[in-house]
Amino acid sequence: MSGRTPYAGDDPHGDEELVATGTPVSEADAAVVLVHGRGATARSIVGFGEEVAGDGALSPAAKPPAVRETTGLSLLAPQAASNTWYPNSFLAPVADNEPGRSSGLRAVGRAVETATDAGVSPERVLVAGFSQGACLASEFVARNPTRYGGLAVLSGGLIGESVDVDDYVSHAAAAVDGDAAESLGGTPAFLGCSDVDPHIPEARVHETTAVLEALGADVDERIYEGMGHGINEDETDAVAALVSSLS
Repeated sequence: MSGRTPYAGDDPHGDEELVATGTPVSEADAAVVLVHGRGATARSIVGFGEEVAGDGALSPAAKPPAVRETTGLSLLAPQAASNTWYPNSFLAPVADNEPGRSSGLRAVGRAVETATDAGVSPERVLVAGFSQGACLASEFVARNPTRYGGLAVLSGGLIGESVDVDDYVSHAAAAVDGDAAESLGGTPAFLGCSDVDPHIPEARVHETTAVLEALGADVDERIYEGMGHGINEDETDAVAALVSSLS
């Protein structure tokens, strides 16, 4: 999980494509931002998004019209340069994963802003990711607190050598100019991971849960015995339930 950075510049992911499928975002009532893992692509994780969304939510031609108005869902997936958001393990010192980490967080932010600028409320935007993408998704939501439609962290956790709850709380209090404990406003968050994941220590999942709960998220954490590094059916169903709750 370590290596040299595959790109150069301060914003290596800045010019990469934002893949958009489903209902055009200008017509959507809700959106899911999907962040792919190391070595994968935006288009590959869109496939997972389509699975958890279901055909009815994605089709702008759904009938009757009342269904279409309440189920129009846009899928937005940023692409990493060279298919890698940052070069080293997410457990490495933060500086060792720059500029990829910060550029990746900006890419996630641009995807969220694409939805909100089109008129989708943050409360109807779900941020989801797998592996490296899960790490970025959790870090983005924790560092940019508001009431989101949801957060799905699949085999990932907050980024850095260690996790300091007080640091996230202080950052959130400054960001919202108020009580950090209310900064996520009850955002539903699902965290799923194996107890023997070769890349994600179970302890980091628990630490991520602690931070999100301290910021006011409603967290559902599930640890799966012997699963390895992947997404299982129970996790898929849990994310599908989050997507369904957006409508």
